[in-house]
Amino acid sequence: MAAAARKAAVAKKAAAAKRTAKGGAGSGAGKSAPSKAPARKTAASGTAAKRAASGAAKKAASAKKSAPAKKSALAKKSAPAKKSASVKKAVPAEVSPVRVTPAKPPRGESHTALVRRARRIDRELAEVYPYAHPELDFENPFQLVVATVLSAQTTDLRVNQTTPALFAKYPTPEDLAAADPEEVEEILRPTGFFRAKTKSVMGLSKALRDDFGGEVPGRLEDLVKLPGVGRKTAFVVLGNAFGRPGITVDTHFQRLVRRWQWTDAKEPDKIEAAVGELFPKTGWTMLSHHVIFHGRRICHARKPACGACPIAPLCPAYGEGETDPEKAKKLLKYEKGGFPGQRLNPPQAYLDAGGIPAPPLGAPGAGSPVSGSPARGTG
Repeated sequence: MAAAARKAAVAKKAAAAKRTAKGGAGSGAGKSAPSKAPARKTAASGTAAKRAASGAAKKAASAKKSAPAKKSALAKKSAPAKKSASVKKAVPAEVSPVRVTPAKPPRGESHTALVRRARRIDRELAEVYPYAHPELDFENPFQLVVATVLSAQTTDLRVNQTTPALFAKYPTPEDLAAADPEEVEEILRPTGFFRAKTKSVMGLSKALRDDFGGEVPGRLEDLVKLPGVGRKTAFVVLGNAFGRPGITVDTHFQRLVRRWQWTDAKEPDKIEAAVGELFPKTGWTMLSHHVIFHGRRICHARKPACGACPIAPLCPAYGEGETDPEKAKKLLKYEKGGFPGQRLNPPQAYLDAGGIPAPPLGAPGAGSPVSGSPARGTG
């Protein structure tokens, strides 16, 4: 009985061992099963990666094929632009390497902008001509009013060469009023229109003698009553003999203020009024000198020396004359061109600035223009 019991126990143990072995094998299979899924997933992902790689390779290949085409297209487009750019750069360098290109004022320039531009021009001219002065020789108001009347239709140079003989023989209004007209005509012959000028200077001398006690009046309303004396002549006398401001609207003044677009008026009195509004009254006399000096030396009527003009950047008319700097220098007159001036006895400031006195009548070269066709006088 005991032996049988032992055998049964052993058999139970053996059966249990078999069951345990089977369970272990089953559980091992269960554990290994999940490991097959990741492998499948990995295989799938590897396949996708391969497909993606092949797609990228195809795209890269197509990109490589299209890249030269794009580059060539860009090159074709950019080539003309580079050529045109080089042409644009080359043209100014060949045509005008040293050119002043001032900006023109806008058509709708306001009055305030005009005032500023006009006053700046005058300031610039004051620096260029600090020695500006009346270019008629005179020692007193009587000599100045006579010289100014004689300067009509001729040069101040010719008047200055003629008046020494006139004033030496007739130093006062009383002397000239009582003179022999034929003798006066002979003296004034070099100035042109000598008969008409003789009547004018003898007539104003008689008026001074009879109406003003032999003295030149210092008021505009009195001066314009004298024979041959208009507003222009009166302002020359008032500004330079009496120190009373006035604008001298001579041919140079008219030409320049219109070129500078200070006014489009043509009548002297309207020009005077228009320009007078742009400047303070105290500066009118010197303004006249600056403008007239510039008109005689640089801004000529027929051939302005634009290339040598110090106010070119401010001038709306730049380019009407010679713009080449070297050619423009040859057009400069009087002291700017190294030639004698118009006065035989100029102010010391003019001489200090390099000005040359004009030769007297009869001196070598005195009968011909010494400064390249000098412009008309102030009268």
